[in-house]
Amino acid sequence: MLNRVILIGRLTKDPELRYTPSGIAVAQFTLAVDRPFANQGGEKEADFIPIVTWRQLAENCANYLRKGRMTAIEGKIQVRNYENNEGKRVYVTEIVADNVRFLESSKREGRNENISSNRNSQSNRNYDPFPDDGKPIDISDDDLPF
Repeated sequence: MLNRVILIGRLTKDPELRYTPSGIAVAQFTLAVDRPFANQGGEKEADFIPIVTWRQLAENCANYLRKGRMTAIEGKIQVRNYENNEGKRVYVTEIVADNVRFLESSKREGRNENISSNRNSQSNRNYDPFPDDGKPIDISDDDLPF
C-alpha cells in the first residue's frame, strides 16, 4: 500500500506554531494549489489544502515560511475524526508533511531551502547543489557520458 502526496502551491497565511502538552512542536498552514484547468468563466481555481508538520520541521516552517511563498511539500494524507461540542462527529482530512521545499528564496536568503523531518536541516541550509544557479556551466564534450 502507498500513501504519498507531493504538492506545490502558495501559503495562504503564515504557519501557526503550537506545542503539545508534552512539548512537541506542531505547525499548521494551508497551501493553495492551482487546478490545472480553468472554469467556464476562463478563471483558474485552486484547492486549499491543510498541511501539518511536526517537531523540528514545524519550527523551521514557522521560522522561514510566510504567506504567499511558493512551497513544495511531500507527505501523506491523514484522515482523523473527533466529536465536537455539539456531539457531532467531525472528519478532518489533512496532509502530514515530512519534507518541505521552499521554492522561492526570500530577499535575505538568496537560495532555495529544503527541510525534512528525517534530515539535519542545518546541513541542508548550507548545502547548495547548484551554486551557480542558472549560469552556464563550462563542460567540454569529453566530459559528457554520451
